[in-house]
Amino acid sequence: MAQQPRPGGVQSVGRALDILELIDRSGGEMALVEMSASSGLPMPTIHRIVRTLVDRNYLRQLPDRRYALGSRLIPLGNAARGVFGSQSGATLADVVRRVGETANLAALDGDMLVYVGQAPSPHAMRMFTELGQHVHPHCRAAGKALLAQLDDDEVRGILDRVGMPALTPATITEPDRFLDELARVRSEGVAHEVGELEEGVVCLAAPVLGGATRMALSISGPASRMTDQLRERAVPVLHEAAGQLAEELAG
Repeated sequence: MAQQPRPGGVQSVGRALDILELIDRSGGEMALVEMSASSGLPMPTIHRIVRTLVDRNYLRQLPDRRYALGSRLIPLGNAARGVFGSQSGATLADVVRRVGETANLAALDGDMLVYVGQAPSPHAMRMFTELGQHVHPHCRAAGKALLAQLDDDEVRGILDRVGMPALTPATITEPDRFLDELARVRSEGVAHEVGELEEGVVCLAAPVLGGATRMALSISGPASRMTDQLRERAVPVLHEAAGQLAEELAG
């Protein structure tokens, strides 16, 4: 379903961006009839938007007449990641130096979480995330830190739209239990994730407050190293770094 236009926005631009986001969430390609059904827009409107996006190389038509994300998006995505990386890289690297585990910067993009920055741990066994990939937020510490910035009704709407798939036996899949978890995040100022995304992996995240984009800073590593003692030591490091990132990314 397309997002409601905000006051003062340009409807045609919003609709074009909605189509690109729909295709992205559908795995990178989509048929016209699927775009119409998912967006609620009539086929003539979809035709006009898609034709314009194809002309500008934001979409490309496949041999089976479906449409896929186009090459023009690649340099834009690279440039966006470069901006986030240049602004946040030093702070993420300092978190890794002080804690010893991989540090990630994530944002809420629509209903999904997207990682926009990362500094890897020096350990041979370390966690990696794919920058730019949109993923479910409910099973990640960064997702909890991001969703905790919303009210419960907004969170329920997101969970209804994207679902809560169980990735491990520890994944929280009940909305009420998840909202209880977010209440703890708001109270403590930090989010925990123990084996909910991947068994044997532990993550810790803090919100980056004050910016125009909702963001979160997280660290992740194997449970054998992410002990209670390390997590206790990491919390003030995360809060300090999140404050620094809020200032850096606001500029």
